[in-house]
Amino acid sequence: MTHVTSIGAKGEAPHILLAPDSFKGSLTARETAEAMAEGVSRACPSAQLTLVPIADGGEGTLDAIATSTNARWLSAVVTTASGQPKQGRFLALPDGTAVVECAEAVGLPEALRSGADVWHRTTAGVGEFIRRALDMGHRRIAVALGGSGTNDAGTGLLAALGVRFLDDEGDEVPPVPAEFHRVARVDASGLDQRLRGAEILAVCDVDNPLLGEHGATSVFGPQKGVRAHDVPHLEDVLAHVAARCEAAFGRKAADLPGAGAAGGLGFALYLLGAARVSGIDFVLDAVGFDHALERAALVLTGEGRTDAQTAHGKAVAGVARRAKARGVPVFCISGAIGPGAERLYDHGVSALFATAPGPIALDEAMANATPLLASATENAVRAWLAGRP
Repeated sequence: MTHVTSIGAKGEAPHILLAPDSFKGSLTARETAEAMAEGVSRACPSAQLTLVPIADGGEGTLDAIATSTNARWLSAVVTTASGQPKQGRFLALPDGTAVVECAEAVGLPEALRSGADVWHRTTAGVGEFIRRALDMGHRRIAVALGGSGTNDAGTGLLAALGVRFLDDEGDEVPPVPAEFHRVARVDASGLDQRLRGAEILAVCDVDNPLLGEHGATSVFGPQKGVRAHDVPHLEDVLAHVAARCEAAFGRKAADLPGAGAAGGLGFALYLLGAARVSGIDFVLDAVGFDHALERAALVLTGEGRTDAQTAHGKAVAGVARRAKARGVPVFCISGAIGPGAERLYDHGVSALFATAPGPIALDEAMANATPLLASATENAVRAWLAGRP
């Protein structure tokens, strides 16, 4: 948590809490908060600022938590979605919780650049992160689900933790969707025994099941490269392997809310006994948001684009909900304000602001995100100050 304090000559300065998400593609959450701080300083040089960059459990979660806590960075060599080794990072929180971000191992941008199609991508790297955390003595492991480039129902994760996928002859089958039709049986007898004494958290805000029209493949598959005519076949092989996984674990998980998160990683974590927790609430608790909120007279938050989806468990909605409970006004300053953004008023957002001063090309807006955001923040704070007693 970053504090910037400057006291003016006219009494106690207002305390403003800056808690934005990233502007994806242009600014990290920390850079977003710093740009906002520049705008506030122009409008009110005496303001006391607390910068708490946030994330909703997807890409950027580790960086947001590390910025505002005394968490330690840890490393492990893990497998990417395309099967290549990479040096990855995860966090150890002060309370001993290990935090793994699935996008760090199997993120979508890297998966798309690799050229490997979704039928051959694996979540093994996420399982390797968990195994490394267990090796280091962590027994509470939170897995942030979001931004994955995979659609393998978490079978790669399970394999990395000792689960075997077998064909009719008892030979091992690679746990990737292209080979799922060959799986006759799943053997969970080799599952890492240390998981029995561990608490696993599935950190996500989506409530999609694994299968069906609202499932992982139908909803999230297209953005990962699943072609429309391949959706029914991929859905069928996922159903096939999921049924065998459930039989091996003696647990039903495919229909649980969140099972479809990160291409079915939620499903695999549920088989391991994971509890689902809200992504934004996990992050806000980890960074001490409620403590920072105690003195705030105003909260500034924002993201790259705010629209109807933001109200469904996204970072801005989580911030607004907590601020509303304490009666603190919230301004949302985003790169773009889309249809349905007004729903956030019911969640505690007091006003919505867009950074663009007028019609502007997307690439220009992204290239100038910092000055545009600082200017929009300055205008928003000046309006707020004008209305103060």
